[in-house]
Amino acid sequence: MTSKLSKSEQTLYMTLNLLLEIYELSDLFVSVCRFEEIVKKFNVEYHAGGATQNSIKIAQWMIQKPHNVGTFFGCIGKDKFGEILKQKAVEAHIDAHYYEQEEEPTGSCAACITGDNRSLVANLAAANCYKKDKHLDLEENWKLVEKAKVYYIAGFFLTVSLESILKVAKHASENNKLFCLNLSAPFICQFFKDNLMQVMPYVDVLFGNETEAATFAEEQDFETEDIKEIAKKAQALPKVNTKRQRIVVLTQGKDETTMAHEGKVETFPVLKIDPKDMVDTNGAGDAFVGGFLSELVQEKPLDQCVRAAHYAANVIIRRAGCTFPEKPDFN
Repeated sequence: MTSKLSKSEQTLYMTLNLLLEIYELSDLFVSVCRFEEIVKKFNVEYHAGGATQNSIKIAQWMIQKPHNVGTFFGCIGKDKFGEILKQKAVEAHIDAHYYEQEEEPTGSCAACITGDNRSLVANLAAANCYKKDKHLDLEENWKLVEKAKVYYIAGFFLTVSLESILKVAKHASENNKLFCLNLSAPFICQFFKDNLMQVMPYVDVLFGNETEAATFAEEQDFETEDIKEIAKKAQALPKVNTKRQRIVVLTQGKDETTMAHEGKVETFPVLKIDPKDMVDTNGAGDAFVGGFLSELVQEKPLDQCVRAAHYAANVIIRRAGCTFPEKPDFN
């Protein structure tokens, strides 16, 4: 859900942001910015989202055909937004299997865009309600897991169902399949460090951005702020499946992307974009992962995976929300 602000509204928003930084009045901000009020006061656009689901959508878009290459598990409420998500998954040709419950509504997130800056207010709701025993463990769902060859989970899910992640991660490791994880946010590396490090030995491909990498390095006592050294040290962390060496991919916004694999570190320049062509950076990281995965599942070289990742992210930041044209223009 995105909105564009007038100059006066931008000034008010910047003032509110400053107050938040000084007084940390996050609870007040959430109460002021209720979704209903945003809808009444601003010109709002609705987009189906969710970090992992965005990445799967982008991967499918990059691949085009066959359809339903990606299967997605998640949790929604039995409500209007849940129905929208299901319909959007069909339109994106994703094989989505949601755990539908009535305790909480479908999660939502308001994205306030001012120039190239953004602020997010999330109501996770149903996203926090996923249950391993009520969904992942069901025979028909687990068969879908067994059928897959590459797995991707955003780090946010570490706050919800560690047992679900570990079950999938261990299956991937035992069957020499690819298990991919995203650091997702600095707070995951800090406050859910124990959960993260329980999963890390099973991670074949680790994604993150520069701020997440810096926090991860600090929490792991890497004693370096150099992005290349962080990638190298993360790549060398203990790993259960020794048949595959870990790949670490760290983005830095408009700066070069760093990748560590097989004991070496490479850097890749991102695609240039005129600032006036940037519309919305929401979903850029998700798009990067989706582009990378689209080539990874086709067993393409890693440099092509990064090229596809950069292309996908470049497309998404030119549009509102994690949306894309009918077909990609990537070779």
